[in-house]
Amino acid sequence: MSYNILVVDDSSIIRNVVKKSIEMSGVDAGEIYEASNGDEALAVLRENWVDIVMSDINMPHMNGVELVRRMSEDRDMRAVPVVIISTERSETRIEELRKHGIKGYLTKPFRPEEIRDLVHGILDAP
Repeated sequence: MSYNILVVDDSSIIRNVVKKSIEMSGVDAGEIYEASNGDEALAVLRENWVDIVMSDINMPHMNGVELVRRMSEDRDMRAVPVVIISTERSETRIEELRKHGIKGYLTKPFRPEEIRDLVHGILDAP
């Protein structure tokens, strides 16, 4: 089964690294959408079927924390799992995001296998 994935990061280089890592990981990706901030991510989510969102925290216009909060308040978006990919290692911030429903957290740098394990662990779970 292929998965549609939304990658959200203000750096096009990091978005490309995440996309390449998804491809290298063996995850059967359908469409890989991109957004450079939370506003753009919400627009993509309104227009496309997405199985999982992989988002940075620190972005302009709308950061990852606000994106997760807004998704959790939306009837149609709250079921879409979110994985945060960030250099930030603050346990307080991670706990705050978990309260809003994130399903996983990866710290940069990461290995493609970590993405594969997270995606399969979240989307293939019974």
